[in-house]
Amino acid sequence: MTSAPRRTRSRVWEAKRKAANGTMWIVACTATVAAVIPLVVILYYVAAHGLPALNIAFFTQLPKPPGETGGGMANAIVGTLVLVGLASAIGLPIGILGGVYLAEFGNNRFGWGVRFAADVLAGVPSIVIGILVWVIVVVPMHSFSALAGGVALGIMMIPTVMRTTEELVRLVPLSQREAALSLGATQWRTVFKVVLLAAKGGIITGVLLAVARIAGETAPLLLTTLGNSFWSTRLDRPIASLPLQIFQYAISPWDDWHAKAWAASLLLVLLITVLSIAARYVTRGRLRAVR
Repeated sequence: MTSAPRRTRSRVWEAKRKAANGTMWIVACTATVAAVIPLVVILYYVAAHGLPALNIAFFTQLPKPPGETGGGMANAIVGTLVLVGLASAIGLPIGILGGVYLAEFGNNRFGWGVRFAADVLAGVPSIVIGILVWVIVVVPMHSFSALAGGVALGIMMIPTVMRTTEELVRLVPLSQREAALSLGATQWRTVFKVVLLAAKGGIITGVLLAVARIAGETAPLLLTTLGNSFWSTRLDRPIASLPLQIFQYAISPWDDWHAKAWAASLLLVLLITVLSIAARYVTRGRLRAVR
């Protein structure tokens, strides 16, 4: 006599579980769409306004004087690459090696202090980092420079790369470390030849996140590189960059400069997209081998 009520209760609970599962599935899908829609809208809007202004002159010519139409952003494109290269040369070694130390040897007070400092640095406004570099680099050099801009952007890269590297190195299975050590490898050789190789894909992803963050930064460059309307690649002189050109053109009253600002914005988005695709392609075979 009790079997029928039990079956009824079981069916009720099963129906509730299915209803809860369906509800959460709908909520998750809705949240995913809500997160993707702004990105799609931004990409569409930037592409719609930037594509008409992309031409050969944009990539090969210098900016025209204020009020004149035509010209391009060749100096800003090269300047952005120079600044990102300088920042990477400064921030990547420190960030990657710091992340390796925290993951492998940082279970002590010094390690916890470094983690706390990295987390705080990640939340520091970029303008504050620009002021700091202005004081320690620009003032002693008595000049705005590409070097100062590279230092500011490099400092901004460090916490992202460091914390990403630490988390990815921790995810490498302990068995891989033990296998290398059992074959006679030293600890540091195990870290660089086995652990880092296994975490390569994730570390590159962290690097790309850091590059994506600094590629569009404007505030610290206003206080360090100043910008340049002419061709210059010297590290001890002011240099042009796409974020600064976008800022200057966006606040100008000329429609031609507005169109070029949209084109430069589109170019920055495409640059990050190409880097992401290239990183996925390069690490695809290695990731499959590790899995």
